[in-house]
Parts: sequence; C-alpha cells; structure tokens
Amino acid sequence: MSLLNNNNLLKICKSSNLWVLIVVFILIFTFFNFKTVSADEDINLKILDLREQIEKLEKEAEQYKGTIKAKSKEADTLARQISILNNQMSQLRVQLAVTDRSIDATKLEMTELNEQIFNTQEALNFEKKAIGNLISEIHQNEKQSMLAVLLKNARLSDFFGKTQENEKLSAQLTKLLSTLKTQKIILDGQLNSLKTKKGELEGLKEQQIRQNISLESTKENKDYLLTKTKGEEARYRDLLAEVERKEQEFFNELQSLEKAALEEGAFIVHVTADPIPPKANIFRWPEDNYVFTQGYGYTTYARRGAYGGAPHNGIDFAGGYGTPIYAMGEGTILASGFNDGFGNWVAIRYFNNLVSVYAHMQSPSGLSNTTPVHGGSIVGYEGSTGNSTGSHLHLSLYHDFFTYINEKNGQIYFNYFDGTLNPLDYLP
Repeated sequence: MSLLNNNNLLKICKSSNLWVLIVVFILIFTFFNFKTVSADEDINLKILDLREQIEKLEKEAEQYKGTIKAKSKEADTLARQISILNNQMSQLRVQLAVTDRSIDATKLEMTELNEQIFNTQEALNFEKKAIGNLISEIHQNEKQSMLAVLLKNARLSDFFGKTQENEKLSAQLTKLLSTLKTQKIILDGQLNSLKTKKGELEGLKEQQIRQNISLESTKENKDYLLTKTKGEEARYRDLLAEVERKEQEFFNELQSLEKAALEEGAFIVHVTADPIPPKANIFRWPEDNYVFTQGYGYTTYARRGAYGGAPHNGIDFAGGYGTPIYAMGEGTILASGFNDGFGNWVAIRYFNNLVSVYAHMQSPSGLSNTTPVHGGSIVGYEGSTGNSTGSHLHLSLYHDFFTYINEKNGQIYFNYFDGTLNPLDYLP
C-alpha cells in the first residue's frame, strides 16, 4: 500500500514546514506548466506559418509538373526540350524551398519536444524531493503517541480540523502525483517521437542534397543542349539522329553478343521464373508522379529501327531528373553496372523470380548484390546516362534473365528482348 494512502498520513500534518512544502510544490508545478504552454504556443504559431508556406509551394510545384506533363506530349523539338528543362529547374527550386521549410518546421518541433521533456523532468525531480520530505515527516510523526499529538493542540476541534485539512492536501498531492506520472509516460513517448523527428531531419537533409545535385545536373543538361545545338532546331534534329544512330549500333552489337553468350552458356547470373506468374497487379510503380513516354513492343520508335530491328523491351516514363526510383516489391539486388546503351542500371530479383531492370539512372545504385529491398525502397535516381536524349527511367521486366561480359570493353550486358514481359501486365 502507498505511503500516501496509509492511515498514518492522518497523524503528520501539524508542522508548518509541510504546508510550506506543498504550497511551494504546487506553485513550481504551475510555473513549469505555464512556461511550457507559453513556449508551445509560440513554437506552434511558427510551425503553422511554415506549414502554410509549404502548402502554397507544393501547389506551385504541381503547376510546374502540369506544364512539364503537357510539354512532354508535344513534338520533340529544341524549344519543347528547353521548356521542359526550364520548368524542371523551376520545379526543383520550389521543391528545395519546400524541403528548407520542412527542415525548419522539424527543428522547431524538436525544440518543442525538448522543452516539454526538460520541464517535466524538472517538475518530476522536484516531486521526488517533495515525496522524500513527506516520507521524513511521516516517519517523525509515527514516533509520536496519540497523547503527544493531542497535547500539541489546545483544543480537540483544532486537532480534528487539521486532520481534515491534511486529508484534503493528501488527496490533492496524490492526484498531482498521478498526473505527473501520466505526463511522464506521455513524454517517454515523446522521447521516441524525438528520435523519429531526428530521423526525419536526416532524411530531409539528404533529400536537400539530392535536390541540389538534380538542379545543377538539369542546368548542365540545358547548357550542354544549347551549346551543342547553338539554339538551332536543325542542329537539335541532327543531335537526335546521332543518338538514334548510336542506339542502332549498340543494339546490333548487343544481338550478336547475346547470341554468342547463349551458345557458350557464358552467364554471370541466370534467373528463370517457372512458371511465369499470371498477369495481376502484384507490383507498385517505380516512380511517383511520372509522365509515360514509351510503351512495350513494336512502338513507333522501335519500328524506325532504333533497337536494331527489335521491339522495345520495356517501358519508359519520366518524373524529372533526380526523381527517386523505388523497388516494385519484395526482393534482392541481383546485379548492377554501366554500359554504353543503358547507362547506369540495376536488376532486382523479386519473390516470384521475376526480375526488373532500371536503366539510365543518374548514378550507380550503390547497393551491393543480395541487398534486401521492399516495395518503396529507394534503389536509385532518374537520370539520362547511356544512349538517352533526356531524363527518364527505362523499366524492363523478365521471366528469364541473364548477364554476361562484353569482352571488348569489360561492360556487363544483359539479354534484351527474349525473356521479357510487358511490365504493364503486372502494374496497377
């Protein structure tokens, strides 16, 4: 049974020191609460202002995204490409502003949590001291006989009056103790929230770095395009023709190398899904807020011979330079590398032995083979490496996948069309 609920408590409260202790305790508790509430109100107003700014900026970013989407559907001209790059840079600047304000808001939330935790710990420390003094008073009064207690009071009514007052104070203190214990439990949860906020802050800082890199890379792409074409549409068409010619050369060579690898069984890795899973929405899209740019199979571009006469072995879509690329489901990193055609690429083996390949990424994935991933794990960022005229993600899906070495340049290649499936058959 708690000391505060013990009947001996009725004997203790004759000393004026105890009255002073309880009054001081209540005043300090009230001060801590007032201080916390005042600070919280100030911080909350600042956070609210930042959230309103973020909401406005996000709407502005959506407008740029809409313009990019509309421009992507227009004929491929230099003016269209420059317009897309300009809008991508504007969108990235706005996204950077959103990230900056999100960082500020998160820091304020962490400050608020730290202040609440500090004030409660101070109040609890004082409470422990008060309880210690109470225990001492109880111990001293337990040593006194009933007769001695009665003799300290001139009248019997004074004794019982003080006893009743002490009972009320005891009940109030017990309630206060219960409240503080509850608040401490809440703040223990807020300590966990603080850890979460620290993680969010680190994530936002990393995002800020990536967005700055994406912005600089987009500027470089625009400058390269203007330098290469000197702002002339005819030169831009020549540039597109040059890229297409290189693609044809790459895929013509790829077909002969793939044939030789099959004949010799010179595989680095070889994965087969048997049986092939039925068509169903079993994966998530690798990007959010994208523009679909090319489908699977004999597309208009493929019929022009861009892939050495072969169909397009996947689908293309664009979310903007530096857009995060996600794993489509549970699986592991199977292989990755760089080659002249697909640029930076990564292959993921999923739970059902289907394999996805992401190509033209901004930089190498950085994830080692056998690294586990799940739907939503970031495995890279959109770019324009390899044979590519603009930032986009190429996605291929395989039921039969293998890699091999191109002995001429030491680059890792993978089978092109045979063994592929239409990714749209497995996406929502």
